[in-house]
Amino acid sequence: QVQLVESGGGLVQPGGSLRLSCATSGFTFGNYAMSWYRQPPGKAREFVARISPTSKIREYTDTVKGRFTISRDNAKNMVYLQTNSLKSEDTAVYYCNSQGWPESWGQGTQVTVSS
Repeated sequence: QVQLVESGGGLVQPGGSLRLSCATSGFTFGNYAMSWYRQPPGKAREFVARISPTSKIREYTDTVKGRFTISRDNAKNMVYLQTNSLKSEDTAVYYCNSQGWPESWGQGTQVTVSS
């Protein structure tokens, strides 16, 4: 059974940083690309970033390029999202997702950027 557990969210002032974590289980983590998505209040879920199985390829949506960094630790079955220079428009629930099980989602972690 695929399990995805996000953590690390919180309330942060504009310009601040958070490191989001996603613990995974139930599949061979190192074989699959992993992604982060987010769902802003009242809006649809949207793609944020993706990392290939060996970390060689990383992709970002334009609005977070240069501010967010996706990484993974295949030994720990973890994927991370370092978020810097946060803006109010980054406020959302953040989710991780596995390429192999695109329909599986965790509970998400809430990021609120506000002064």
